[in-house]
Amino acid sequence: MSAPHLPKVAGIDSPESTTSPTSSPVPAVAGAPGTAPAPRPSSAPTGPLDPLDPAAGAPPYAAPAHVLEGELAGRLADLTSLHASTGRLLRTGTVAEALREILRTGAGLLGARRGLAVPDPTGCTGPHRPIALGLSHDELGELDTVPPADRPQAALADDPAVTEAVRPDLPAEPGLTPRHREVAARLGYAAAYAHALDPHDGDRLGTVVWLYDAPAAPDRAARALVTHYLRLASDHLARLVEVERARARLASLTDGLRPSRLPRTPGVRLAVAHRTGPLGGGDWYDALPLPEGALGLAVGQVTGSGPQAVAATGRLRAALRAYAVMEGEDPVAVLSDLELMLRLTEPGLPAVALFAHCRPAARRVTLAGAGHNPPLVIGDRRADFVETGLSAPLGMLGCWEAPGAEVRLDPGETLLLWTDGLLRRTGVPTDRAFARLHRAAAAVPRRLRDDPEALVGHVLETVLPDGADRADQGDSPDDVVLLAARFD
Repeated sequence: MSAPHLPKVAGIDSPESTTSPTSSPVPAVAGAPGTAPAPRPSSAPTGPLDPLDPAAGAPPYAAPAHVLEGELAGRLADLTSLHASTGRLLRTGTVAEALREILRTGAGLLGARRGLAVPDPTGCTGPHRPIALGLSHDELGELDTVPPADRPQAALADDPAVTEAVRPDLPAEPGLTPRHREVAARLGYAAAYAHALDPHDGDRLGTVVWLYDAPAAPDRAARALVTHYLRLASDHLARLVEVERARARLASLTDGLRPSRLPRTPGVRLAVAHRTGPLGGGDWYDALPLPEGALGLAVGQVTGSGPQAVAATGRLRAALRAYAVMEGEDPVAVLSDLELMLRLTEPGLPAVALFAHCRPAARRVTLAGAGHNPPLVIGDRRADFVETGLSAPLGMLGCWEAPGAEVRLDPGETLLLWTDGLLRRTGVPTDRAFARLHRAAAAVPRRLRDDPEALVGHVLETVLPDGADRADQGDSPDDVVLLAARFD
């Protein structure tokens, strides 16, 4: 009895074979002079895909019990490995992380050492350059020089119905382009297996390719296991793509609500750092020129995250700008008007804010806070918190009031306004976070105190743990704002 025909694979003919059903013939490459033996990955079963399928070999009643037990044990081992692999995949939080995990898992199942994931720019966001496994940046550049029609994944791009492509012996292919032959020899690969990333619902997200150092091809059982894994992986990848698209849209909206640029005011230099959490938080800042050469500085936070918080932030910032222009010399009046507006138009939306009216020529700052952290004054002889008095957040009380404060700065001193996210991203209790911030402000090197941008960067790097000051930091949902004003 002859073995069943293998399903057609792009670039592969399914040859007739008289081998026993426990061996997996290597598909022949169209036009290739011969085939190469197929290495059997250690995690793949050693027999047909389904020992209970009559088409896979002898009738089920004729199979010895120990054969069935071995096949079932192999299937159980495959399911266990698949469960562990999908568990690792589900813990990935970005498209790039998921693609790297897919490459590592597929390499283990197929017995390959190197590979690359090629996202489809029409269906996938995030990285548009290939993600590599065991390939350097220069080697990826070499692969990019191969003509597109001859790349290992080319057959998948030509026909959406084709999901996999096997090229078991590249050097023996008579139709291989000279450039591909040169690159394969230089990088030391002789075979390739490519598979599409097709979610159940949606367009193709890209392809993954694994490279073999010697002529080889995965057997039928290994290919079936990888295909099943990639179906699950593609669905997870599709969800991550949608999440990253939503984050990109939210980030674009958030950027549109920020000041387009910081104003240039004689006698003061400004710098700001704004780190947005993955969900888009409600932290905001503003710096606006006021009549008679004055400058208004503001930071604040709206409770919550996501599009609703971002929209509320935009309305709050626009209202504060209007009140600052009308009565900016009295910060308490500015925040009182803002509180009334929130109570009438945004009931149930608590917010905190701090507004400072600056006279750069006199280096005098009048400020008031509504449930907000006090600013810092950083100079050669001091690093002190400004006492603004206790007050409730906006929208919390029927009648809001707070004391104002005034501070005079010496030449070369910097006023630093900041939001709560700076403390929360430290991951330590609030009192320790306050102490860490104070130490960082006091330890700013003298050479950095004249540059407000360098001062802000030093405080971020010193206060936050490694990586927590990145704009794309995904572990913390909190925004961070630092607004620095250095007075000459």
